[in-house]
Amino acid sequence: MLIRCQEDHDTAVRLHSRYLPDEYGIGFAIDAQADGLRAQLRGIEVWVWDDAWLPDFIAQLAADYQGWDDERIWRTNHLSVRASFHTGGHVALTWHLHHWLTRSDTWQASITTWLEAGEQMKNLAADLREFLPIPTPSR
Repeated sequence: MLIRCQEDHDTAVRLHSRYLPDEYGIGFAIDAQADGLRAQLRGIEVWVWDDAWLPDFIAQLAADYQGWDDERIWRTNHLSVRASFHTGGHVALTWHLHHWLTRSDTWQASITTWLEAGEQMKNLAADLREFLPIPTPSR
Protein backbone atom coordinates (compact mmCIF):
# COMPACT_ATOMS: atom_id res chain seq x y z
CA MET A 1 0.00 0.00 0.00
CA LEU A 2 1.21 3.47 -0.87
CA ILE A 3 0.99 6.60 1.29
CA ARG A 4 1.81 9.63 -0.81
CA CYS A 5 2.38 13.14 0.52
CA GLN A 6 -0.26 15.57 -0.74
CA GLU A 7 2.28 18.43 -0.75
CA ASP A 8 5.02 16.59 -2.69
CA HIS A 9 3.93 13.55 -4.68
CA ASP A 10 7.53 12.30 -4.92
CA THR A 11 7.52 11.82 -1.13
CA ALA A 12 5.92 8.50 -0.25
CA VAL A 13 5.93 5.50 2.04
CA ARG A 14 5.08 2.03 0.75
CA LEU A 15 4.19 -0.88 3.01
CA HIS A 16 4.53 -4.26 1.30
CA SER A 17 5.64 -7.91 1.53
CA ARG A 18 3.31 -8.79 4.39
CA TYR A 19 4.04 -12.08 6.16
CA LEU A 20 2.93 -13.94 9.28
CA PRO A 21 5.77 -14.72 11.73
CA ASP A 22 3.24 -16.72 13.79
CA GLU A 23 -0.44 -16.59 14.72
CA TYR A 24 0.08 -13.54 16.97
CA GLY A 25 1.77 -11.13 14.60
CA ILE A 26 2.13 -9.64 11.16
CA GLY A 27 5.38 -8.56 9.54
CA PHE A 28 5.97 -6.30 6.59
CA ALA A 29 8.56 -4.23 4.76
CA ILE A 30 8.56 -0.49 4.27
CA ASP A 31 10.08 1.71 1.56
CA ALA A 32 10.47 5.44 2.14
CA GLN A 33 11.33 7.86 -0.63
CA ALA A 34 11.74 11.60 -0.86
CA ASP A 35 13.95 13.97 -2.83
CA GLY A 36 17.44 12.46 -2.52
CA LEU A 37 16.39 9.69 -0.12
CA ARG A 38 15.49 6.06 -0.59
CA ALA A 39 15.35 3.71 2.37
CA GLN A 40 14.04 0.18 2.66
CA LEU A 41 13.53 -1.83 5.80
CA ARG A 42 12.31 -5.39 6.13
CA GLY A 43 11.26 -7.29 9.22
CA ILE A 44 8.93 -4.77 10.83
CA GLU A 45 6.61 -6.76 13.06
CA VAL A 46 3.45 -5.91 14.98
CA TRP A 47 1.87 -8.15 17.59
CA VAL A 48 -1.58 -8.58 19.12
CA TRP A 49 -0.19 -7.56 22.52
CA ASP A 50 1.26 -4.25 21.30
CA ASP A 51 -0.15 -1.15 22.99
CA ALA A 52 -1.82 0.13 19.83
CA TRP A 53 -2.41 -1.26 16.35
CA LEU A 54 -1.24 1.09 13.58
CA PRO A 55 -4.67 1.20 11.85
CA ASP A 56 -6.29 2.07 15.21
CA PHE A 57 -3.72 4.82 15.82
CA ILE A 58 -4.44 6.38 12.41
CA ALA A 59 -8.22 5.94 12.89
CA GLN A 60 -8.02 7.87 16.17
CA LEU A 61 -6.15 10.67 14.40
CA ALA A 62 -8.89 10.74 11.76
CA ALA A 63 -11.57 10.87 14.47
CA ASP A 64 -9.79 13.89 15.97
CA TYR A 65 -9.94 15.76 12.64
CA GLN A 66 -10.60 19.08 14.42
CA GLY A 67 -7.10 18.93 15.85
CA TRP A 68 -4.97 18.14 18.87
CA ASP A 69 -2.16 19.88 20.69
CA ASP A 70 0.73 17.52 21.32
CA GLU A 71 2.60 15.16 19.04
CA ARG A 72 1.22 11.61 19.07
CA ILE A 73 3.50 8.62 18.56
CA TRP A 74 3.01 5.01 17.50
CA ARG A 75 5.99 2.65 17.51
CA THR A 76 7.07 -0.92 17.02
CA ASN A 77 10.45 -2.66 16.68
CA HIS A 78 11.98 -0.71 13.74
CA LEU A 79 9.35 1.89 12.88
CA SER A 80 7.75 4.84 14.60
CA VAL A 81 5.10 7.19 13.27
CA ARG A 82 4.84 10.67 14.75
CA ALA A 83 1.69 12.67 14.09
CA SER A 84 1.19 16.39 14.55
CA PHE A 85 -1.80 18.55 13.65
CA HIS A 86 -1.24 21.78 11.75
CA THR A 87 -3.36 24.75 10.77
CA GLY A 88 -5.61 24.33 7.79
CA GLY A 89 -6.65 20.83 8.87
CA HIS A 90 -3.45 19.04 7.85
CA VAL A 91 -1.65 16.20 9.59
CA ALA A 92 2.09 15.63 9.32
CA LEU A 93 2.97 11.94 9.65
CA THR A 94 6.69 11.44 10.13
CA TRP A 95 7.75 7.88 9.36
CA HIS A 96 10.97 7.11 11.22
CA LEU A 97 12.80 3.93 10.16
CA HIS A 98 15.61 2.67 12.38
CA HIS A 99 17.51 -0.42 11.35
CA TRP A 100 18.89 -1.36 14.76
CA LEU A 101 18.15 0.11 18.14
CA THR A 102 21.37 -0.72 19.98
CA ARG A 103 24.15 -1.28 17.43
CA SER A 104 26.72 1.37 16.63
CA ASP A 105 26.64 0.63 12.87
CA THR A 106 22.96 1.42 12.53
CA TRP A 107 21.17 3.83 10.19
CA GLN A 108 18.00 5.86 10.48
CA ALA A 109 15.78 7.63 7.97
CA SER A 110 12.73 9.84 8.38
CA ILE A 111 10.29 11.32 5.92
CA THR A 112 7.12 13.29 6.50
CA THR A 113 3.91 12.81 4.56
CA TRP A 114 1.23 15.51 4.76
CA LEU A 115 -2.43 14.49 4.63
CA GLU A 116 -5.79 16.16 5.16
CA ALA A 117 -7.02 15.55 8.70
CA GLY A 118 -10.46 14.21 7.78
CA GLU A 119 -11.16 12.07 4.75
CA GLN A 120 -7.56 11.27 3.75
CA MET A 121 -6.74 10.07 7.27
CA LYS A 122 -9.97 8.05 7.41
CA ASN A 123 -9.13 6.40 4.07
CA LEU A 124 -5.58 5.71 5.23
CA ALA A 125 -6.92 3.99 8.37
CA ALA A 126 -9.21 1.80 6.23
CA ASP A 127 -6.35 0.88 3.86
CA LEU A 128 -4.09 0.04 6.81
CA ARG A 129 -6.83 -2.12 8.36
CA GLU A 130 -6.96 -4.12 5.14
CA PHE A 131 -3.16 -4.43 4.91
CA LEU A 132 -2.63 -5.14 8.65
CA PRO A 133 -5.64 -7.03 9.97
CA ILE A 134 -5.40 -7.94 13.65
CA PRO A 135 -4.42 -11.62 13.85
CA THR A 136 -6.96 -13.92 15.47
CA PRO A 137 -5.01 -16.76 17.09
CA SER A 138 -6.71 -20.13 17.02
CA ARG A 139 -7.52 -21.55 20.42
